[in-house]
Amino acid sequence: MERPSRRGLLGGAALVAGAVTVSASPARAAASSGVPITGPVTVYPGDPRYQELTVGYNQRWVGAPDYVRVVSSTAQVVAAVQEAVDAGKRISVVSGGHCLAPFVFNSDVDVVIDLSGLDEVYFDQQRGAFAVEGGARLSGVYDTLFKKWGVTVPGGMCPTVGIGGHATGGGYGFLSRQFGAVIDHLAAVEVVVVDRSGTARAVTASRDPADPNRDLWWACAGGGGGNFGIVTRFWFRTPGTSGANPGRLLVNPPKDVLLSAVGIPWSLLDRTKFATLVTNWGAWYEAHAAPDSPARILSGVASLAHRSSGNVFLLTQVDATAPDAARILGDYLGALTAGLGADAVVAAQPAQRLPWLRAVKLIAASIPSFINPTLRGSSKSAYLRRSYTAEQAGAMYDALNRTDFANPAAAVTLAGFSGGAINAVPATRTALAHRDAAFWTLFETQWQDPAADAANIGWLRDLYGAVWAATGGYPVPGDQADGCYINNPDPDITDPAFNRSGVPWQTLYYKGNYARLQQVKAAYDPRNAFRHAQSVSLP
Repeated sequence: MERPSRRGLLGGAALVAGAVTVSASPARAAASSGVPITGPVTVYPGDPRYQELTVGYNQRWVGAPDYVRVVSSTAQVVAAVQEAVDAGKRISVVSGGHCLAPFVFNSDVDVVIDLSGLDEVYFDQQRGAFAVEGGARLSGVYDTLFKKWGVTVPGGMCPTVGIGGHATGGGYGFLSRQFGAVIDHLAAVEVVVVDRSGTARAVTASRDPADPNRDLWWACAGGGGGNFGIVTRFWFRTPGTSGANPGRLLVNPPKDVLLSAVGIPWSLLDRTKFATLVTNWGAWYEAHAAPDSPARILSGVASLAHRSSGNVFLLTQVDATAPDAARILGDYLGALTAGLGADAVVAAQPAQRLPWLRAVKLIAASIPSFINPTLRGSSKSAYLRRSYTAEQAGAMYDALNRTDFANPAAAVTLAGFSGGAINAVPATRTALAHRDAAFWTLFETQWQDPAADAANIGWLRDLYGAVWAATGGYPVPGDQADGCYINNPDPDITDPAFNRSGVPWQTLYYKGNYARLQQVKAAYDPRNAFRHAQSVSLP
């Protein structure tokens, strides 16, 4: 039985209805005072845990490593890396396990280093920043940061995503237009690297211009996971903050948000009306992409699932504490549905005012596939500076209305998580180069039966290729498009049979920042110990 996509039903959520500073003692510091850290666990084939630890979120990719090492300290990561390097074994690393491509689990990998035991979140008094260990998952990060200090990072919606992959690729969510990407609050990283002699060691790199390791921090701030080493710890602190109160050193999310869900039945959308909805959506974000836009308090997604799902959905979140929040939301929904006709929007609910963390958990809980461990999937992405054209929207319509393919989990999701505060940061300040986009798009399908692989993968390739036919099948950076998101890696991007644009995949992911990433690679991973099918290459 097909399941809804984890992003395909975002708008179908059934929406229901001054922080106190708390001092926290880091578990790792306590361990040095005599509280033991759990020792590393090595899981070999034949162990009942092996099968669980050698497959990620995407069930298409299954590994067969010699063993999995589950670690719970930086020292254990250093030892695990050293052991593998000495034995000449290929390494991969997993934090949350949501890599959608076969970068972690594949036949070339000999050793998987699993960071799930490294999951503490605490305030580091010495650094004056919030430490988040590399195996922490977003649900725990949000819970701990907010409940103890009233702060957060502006990250994504899926609770089981690991901070390791999310942050190194940039990290976006409903608060990003208002507060920036996750990495815009990244103060420092601790990374286990391997030098030219084959020696593993932990290096701390910060955004301090005087830090001799600053380039490593820069590369870890948007350069993607698995490229330079293993990030065992992130420190977050918003630039420009000061003082001794931790609750003022990182983003304070809105006390309340307005959450709106609007459904539009497919039966009321012909090709022209569908194109109107898509172009309206893109035009709004294009018009409100500036860092100083008053509408940066609003972010939304348009979940355009296959016709077999019954409806398309608009899910929107607005900072309810901001002036004119209700008016901004009303104007937004009016702009998106303009030209559709008075009878088109029939599944709307009044926007509900909810505490921020409750809204985060509600969105996550309303999407069963966020935590569904049985799914197979394929996805592609695109950044947009300008709205889709009517022709491109028509290509989406044709694919989403195919009668020879009916999967309600197959969707185009327009994600309004770019623009606003993200665009206030120069493209070269971090490795995340996509700093003038208005929004991005996820093209995705998910399924369960391996026999459905060819149909789903073929459908997605046809859809994506048709939307980007004018630029060789991929969103080449230019006036309208701005490349692809590294956190939605696409195996086809390196294949000239599908990427006929003539633009290298490195440019699509990193634009002009790739050459500098290669220099960081040469400095911190000269032996190419950390690599995968689309990793940064040595110069």
